Amino acid sequence: MDENLRNELKSAQRIVVKVGTSTLTHESGKMNLVRMERLSLAISELMNENKEVILVSSGAIGVGMGKFNFRRRPLGMGMKQALAAVGQCELMNIYSRLFSTYNHTVAQILLTKTDVNDEMRRKNVINTFKSLLEFGVLPIVNENDSVSVDEIKSLMMFGDNDTLSAVVSKLVSADLLIILSDIDGLYDSNPKENKESKLIHTVTDINAIREYAGGSGTNRGTGGMVTKLDAAEIATGAGINMIIASGSDPMVILDILKGDELGTLFVKKDVETHENL
Repeated sequence: MDENLRNELKSAQRIVVKVGTSTLTHESGKMNLVRMERLSLAISELMNENKEVILVSSGAIGVGMGKFNFRRRPLGMGMKQALAAVGQCELMNIYSRLFSTYNHTVAQILLTKTDVNDEMRRKNVINTFKSLLEFGVLPIVNENDSVSVDEIKSLMMFGDNDTLSAVVSKLVSADLLIILSDIDGLYDSNPKENKESKLIHTVTDINAIREYAGGSGTNRGTGGMVTKLDAAEIATGAGINMIIASGSDPMVILDILKGDELGTLFVKKDVETHENL
C-alpha cells in the first residue's frame, strides 16, 4: 500500500462498518457475545475520537434461528419474517446494552430499496442519518424484512447487506466502508480448497478480479464474495474506499484506521462529487 492510500485510511472521518451473520453468531446460530463486545469497543473508540460511524448489521434471522435452535435458514418467507422479527429485537437489545457501557446511544434504521429510490424518502433517510450523527448517536442499519410477496420483495429489497452497506455509504458520503467477513479478504483462488492461494491486498480494477469470487461462506448468511464485489463497485464508483477484512476479531477496525495493510482494499475511483449529507 502506498503512503497516499495509507494516509487516506488514517484520515477517514465518516466510516461505515458492515458485519455479517457469520461474524455475529457461532456455528450453532447462538450469538457470539465476545465478538459483539469487541465490535462495540472498537466502534466506541472511533466515536471517542470524534469519528462518525454507521453500523450495518446483519444477523436478525441468524439470531432468530439460534433462539429457536434452527440449524439451517428456512425457505418459507413467513418463517424468515418471524425469525427476523424476533432476532432484530434481540440484536438491538444487545447492541443497546453493549454501547451504553461505553456511554454511546444507538438508533435502529430499517431500509428497503423504496426508501432509497424514491426522492422524497431518500431525502428523509439522509436527514435522519444527518441528525443522528450530529447528536453523536450510532445508527445501526438493517434491511426491513417486512415484505412477504416474492415479486414485491425483488423490487423492494436489497437482497444482502453487502449491497445495503455500499448504498448507505453512498447515501451518507462516507470516506470508508469496512466489510467484516468470515474471510480475511479476496484471494486469487478459494483458500479453503487451495493452500497456495494468495491474498490480494489492493484492487483498482474490479472487473479484472471477478473470476476469483466464490459463493456464500456459511449456512447462516446470504452474502458471498460476489456480493462484496458488487458492493465494492457501488462504493468505489461513488468515490469511497472499501476494505474487506476478517471479522474474527473486530478490533481489526482500529488497525485499519491506523493505516495497517489488512484485508483487501478496493481503491475509490476519482469522481467530481457524490451526494453530501
